[in-house]
Amino acid sequence: MPPASPTVRIVEVGPRDGLQNIATHIPTSTKLDLIRRLHHAGLQSIELTSVVSPRKIPQLADCRDLLQHFSIRSLASDPHLRLPVLVPNLKGLEIARSLSVKEVAVFISATEGFSRANINCTVGQGIGRATEVASHAIAAGLAVRGYVSCIFSDPFDGPTSPAAVLRCVRALLDAGCYEVSLGDTLGVGLPATVRSLIRYLTDAGVPVNRLAGHFHDTYGRGVANVWEAYTCGVRVFDSSVAGLGGCPFAPGAKGNVATEDVAYMFHNAGIETGIDIASLVDTGAWILKQLADIDSTQAASAVAARVSEVAPRTKPQRLHSHLRHYDGHWPSMRMEFNCIGAGSN
Repeated sequence: MPPASPTVRIVEVGPRDGLQNIATHIPTSTKLDLIRRLHHAGLQSIELTSVVSPRKIPQLADCRDLLQHFSIRSLASDPHLRLPVLVPNLKGLEIARSLSVKEVAVFISATEGFSRANINCTVGQGIGRATEVASHAIAAGLAVRGYVSCIFSDPFDGPTSPAAVLRCVRALLDAGCYEVSLGDTLGVGLPATVRSLIRYLTDAGVPVNRLAGHFHDTYGRGVANVWEAYTCGVRVFDSSVAGLGGCPFAPGAKGNVATEDVAYMFHNAGIETGIDIASLVDTGAWILKQLADIDSTQAASAVAARVSEVAPRTKPQRLHSHLRHYDGHWPSMRMEFNCIGAGSN
């Protein structure tokens, strides 16, 4: 029997992190359709929304309507899907539980400046809040995922010390999070700094299989950083369809690393993701059209033009055989949009 192909898990954060900073109202029906399309494209981990005050993030004011929709309830019944919902506090957790959410995500900033600007508390207070939510969620039978923001730099305080990141990662793992996503919120990381931080964490005893990578593409280095983290042993990566998202405190930020870019890179390297790239590209083009933005993404245009040659429409598990020998270039995807002051990873 031939050896199994290497695999990675991609966590699609577009419906939450990708949309939360867009000022224009997005109908709930559009968000539901986006989630449906992402699932159809083969995504098995999709962050749905955040249970947060509508005053803080107006775009996610429809979180209750979204979570109680019959289509989301139907997806949630699939034991193979992960559908985390970000919750900032115990009140958010109780609302999520009342809506039958099975998995939540909690977050901490590794730096004081961003913590105060984003969630109006110190890092220590943020750790206390997140671990309290995590412990209550686990006691109620929910799975909990953790986020650490500003792993390389803070827009107010400057460079982040690895020790500060380690403090947060340990706190989340000790609280019971099954994995912790490391967020390069400003998108300033380099492959060398990615490798250095992961080595620091693992040398300190953090299991690499409990880490995930969450890279922003502010300076076009998102895919390179994903690959570097992969070579260091990380096998879970957050990304956003069409590169949606960004940080309101990072001037010129272009958003999260695009799911299309990440999936194509891994497929081309012979690493399974379970994603149908043709369907994913269609989904990216569709959501950009819904947002009334000009699709300036070279990657989507390039792949859409030759997708029948590279990735004929097929079941996700068959894409590997079509793509493994294709060595075309997949440029970075970017888009611009208006932001409001809202939380970010």
